[in-house]
Amino acid sequence: MAKTVKLEKKTKGRGTAKLDIAALESKLIELKKQGMNLRFKHVAGQLPQTHVIRANRREIAKVKTELNKK
Repeated sequence: MAKTVKLEKKTKGRGTAKLDIAALESKLIELKKQGMNLRFKHVAGQLPQTHVIRANRREIAKVKTELNKK
């Protein structure tokens, strides 16, 4: 059985705005690793919920936006 991936639900106010630069950079690295694993699982046919790839990309974009703001 495939392991389900939990993504953070975001409300209108972004939770990433509260983090400092070091925390944002570490979160970005973690999200990129998670994205790579998701892509590998998708190619291997082990990812039944393909929408998590798109959600991961968007979360990466949010973190990058906050980093550029700071």
